[in-house]
Amino acid sequence: MTRFDATDPAARRELFAATVTAHRERASEFCTLEPDETPSDGDELVPWIQFGGTTVAMDCTDAELDRLKELLGEYPEFRIDDLERPEEAEGTHVRITAHADEGRLADFFDRVFQHAFGYPEGYRAWAVSV
Repeated sequence: MTRFDATDPAARRELFAATVTAHRERASEFCTLEPDETPSDGDELVPWIQFGGTTVAMDCTDAELDRLKELLGEYPEFRIDDLERPEEAEGTHVRITAHADEGRLADFFDRVFQHAFGYPEGYRAWAVSV
């Protein structure tokens, strides 16, 4: 990989697909994607998405989880496997099994950042670990 960030939708999806490809080629434990700034809803935490093997993981507030579940209706090859709600944490850790190619994963990741986490179309995303 030579580029680690992107702002327009097509470039972000290319970045996400390249990140998944690099992760698979290197047989790393996981790869991590993050947006550049906090979400538009004013939440102080920057969300992240991790992918490893066939598992997508992220932390969500209750509202984000509702939007994520709605989005999953468009991705039948993705299913929630586990929801953890630790008492000491606000929100839910979500693990999703995804049997998809790099392009479909990239599309899903971009849609999660926009639909579930509330980022605008021109947000900047980073591949922070591969």
